[in-house]
Amino acid sequence: MGGGRAQVNKAHKTRFASKASRHAHKIDKVRSGKPESSHRAAVKGARAARIQQSKAIRDKKRAALLKEKRSSIGSSGAPRVIVSVLGFSLRFRLATLVLSCGQASYSFKVNYFQVLVGLSSSANVGSLAKDLLTFAEGCDGKLRSSTVASPTYKLRTTVLQAPYGDLTSCMELAKVADLLAFVLPANSLYSNDSSSPVDEFGSQCLSVFRAMGLPSTAVFIRDLPADNKSRQELKKAATSFLSAELPEDCKFYLADTNDDLHKFMWLFKEQHLSSPHWRNQRPYVMSEQVCIKPDDNTGLCTLLVSGYLRARNLSVNQPVHVSGAGDFQLSQIDVLKDPCPLNERKSSDVMETEDNGIQIVNTFVPDSSNQEPLLVENVPDPLAGEQTWPTEEDMEEANINNKQKKLVKRKLPRGTSEYQAAWIVDDTDDEDNDSDNDNQAGSGMVIDEQGHADQGSDGSDIDAVSHFTEKFDEETVGDTEMADEENLTKEQIEAEIKKIKEANAEDEEFPDEVETPLDVPAKKRFAKYRGLKSFRTSSWDPKESLPPDYARIFAFDNFTRTQKHVLAKIAELDGETKDCALVGSYVRLHVTKIPTDVASKLCDPSRRIPVVVSGLLQHESKMSVLHFSIKKHDSYEAPIKSKEPLIFNVGFRQFTARPLFSSDNINCNKHKMERFLHHGRFSVASVYAPICFPPLPLIVLKNRDGEQPAIAAVGSLKSVDPDRIILKKIVLTGYPQRVSKLKAIVRYMFHNPEDVKWFKPVELWTKHGRRGRIKETVGTHGAMKCIFNSSIQQHDTVCMSLFKRAYPKWPEQLYQV
Repeated sequence: MGGGRAQVNKAHKTRFASKASRHAHKIDKVRSGKPESSHRAAVKGARAARIQQSKAIRDKKRAALLKEKRSSIGSSGAPRVIVSVLGFSLRFRLATLVLSCGQASYSFKVNYFQVLVGLSSSANVGSLAKDLLTFAEGCDGKLRSSTVASPTYKLRTTVLQAPYGDLTSCMELAKVADLLAFVLPANSLYSNDSSSPVDEFGSQCLSVFRAMGLPSTAVFIRDLPADNKSRQELKKAATSFLSAELPEDCKFYLADTNDDLHKFMWLFKEQHLSSPHWRNQRPYVMSEQVCIKPDDNTGLCTLLVSGYLRARNLSVNQPVHVSGAGDFQLSQIDVLKDPCPLNERKSSDVMETEDNGIQIVNTFVPDSSNQEPLLVENVPDPLAGEQTWPTEEDMEEANINNKQKKLVKRKLPRGTSEYQAAWIVDDTDDEDNDSDNDNQAGSGMVIDEQGHADQGSDGSDIDAVSHFTEKFDEETVGDTEMADEENLTKEQIEAEIKKIKEANAEDEEFPDEVETPLDVPAKKRFAKYRGLKSFRTSSWDPKESLPPDYARIFAFDNFTRTQKHVLAKIAELDGETKDCALVGSYVRLHVTKIPTDVASKLCDPSRRIPVVVSGLLQHESKMSVLHFSIKKHDSYEAPIKSKEPLIFNVGFRQFTARPLFSSDNINCNKHKMERFLHHGRFSVASVYAPICFPPLPLIVLKNRDGEQPAIAAVGSLKSVDPDRIILKKIVLTGYPQRVSKLKAIVRYMFHNPEDVKWFKPVELWTKHGRRGRIKETVGTHGAMKCIFNSSIQQHDTVCMSLFKRAYPKWPEQLYQV
């Protein structure tokens, strides 16, 4: 459409110039020597660089996966699949499952750990094993390993049986499993039975597996109908039923016919299996054979553990941990000929043949100069605290410091001792930093240089208290009234205190309340406690008055940096061949200086789990203070008290500890001790234990008389820090006897005037939010005059917060087989 009637719009005239045009004059393109298109070229070059970098990362990952597959599936790789036949119900016929494994017509080798788990009481696990597992011959229900090769699948596997009802055995087998294969019957999905196909023990095992870190998982669906449509519908129903319990990458397979199982094997061969991160950081050997080599009249022996080396290379100079026994050193590593290779070939590099037919390929002996010492506890020096004769420079410096201290002299309350004066912090500049939260947390009393009580940032409260101080001093208490109250007997005082507590105290809201003893002075009973002006901001020296056990542990200046160096050092072993056994080789470890009674238990034929020997990283044999983030398990109802002996499972380690529970304060360097582990929230458990490097999962078990240990809590390793300050808080309570606005006479907090004078500098607080201080004593039975920052009521409760540092208990016996 054109012509003279065509619409012609007016050109847009902007009122303001654009930002680019305003700053165009600031760029001198000629002087910079860059063409106008340089920016576009730079953007194009950056994009090409990003594409090239992404391609390099993909190629690196692809090469790593290909190397892993070649090393594991090839004849030199270790069998990575362990099939552990595990029933989750007493009605499982596990013996039938294992006995039927030797009757199938196929033989193969699997290179991954596989754990076969029954999820239903009606699952036909024996029928599945008859079709799938064809290699465990002659198993009589006890734990035996069997590694069988198959040129058809070019895979190999090892079969283990985990007994029903033994949570510890199931957990130890899951630690070394690379594939968890669960069994689910189809009839449990459409049955009218309201009970869950997974019983209580099965639910506990699933929760433990998730807490430890699940490897790759698979679910076999059994007892399917004949028509294809119903089979697919039941598979969808099974996926929906178990999707909340298992990881997202869990694979579901139909496992009724041999064709289904063979299809699974071909898919399984190409599948990349994932494993927990903590297990890939440490080399470990799962025993195929275990025997003892006794020493002469020493009570010790050498444990010979044969098996495939997995995850990483193992150095003969590296200490090892034997699961359930402790940390030891290696005297020798023998690299043996693979007893079950994929391709039978006569090896030409065999060095020696023993009497029992075992062929040794190579032998490594530790170097005394490079072998890492096995240090467990630090040896304290009793003369470390001795002082030498001071020099003249030291004397002059001490005189200068004493003169400066005399210049800054504070007024202290009458009767204040040197110990009490140490509580009084000169903190007048930080008066505005206090908050109401600090007051509720139990702020302590602080006296400033003028002798006035620092009640907070609100100056009106201080003025109000000072205004009523004179009036309070003018009032006197009748001698007759006080004499009648002081003539009460001990039983009458205890009965009156109990009556008041039952009427006013709420134990759940104020769990730290303690009663002052009548027969022991409070300053003696609570001599180790002190008051704090602010729980969050007040200083506490972490090196002050440490217990003797702290002389036996090790500490780090920078734990994060140390962990980085240790992991870099273990990564260097993967590229070395000197004094190192290569990953995937069949080795025999000579573990020395093991007690004979412990070694005999490890070699017991009735033992249900294999012996796992894992290599230790640097410093991991030394004792220190470990802190775990821990949460009580939902299935455990009994109370868990602090310093109660518990069984800690941390990675490959299992030891006994007596943890101390505390809160986790993010914005504070002090943490409040908790007497019990509470439901529904995380706490921090501090223990004396061998050093470990996070991340590591934690499973806490509790021994029960005549029963299997119960899972009590789960968590993970948080840090290794002996300087973490854990404070035990107690609250002394008193009750107003006579009240007059801001002032009151408080009784039953103390029982003699000396205790009132001793704790006079500590600040008071009430359950209704008032803050105050002790003015003076009244009578001879511990009554005291107190002043508060606001009007106090008769039914209120007066409290005093005291703190002392708490430490975990040293374990009596660390390891128990």
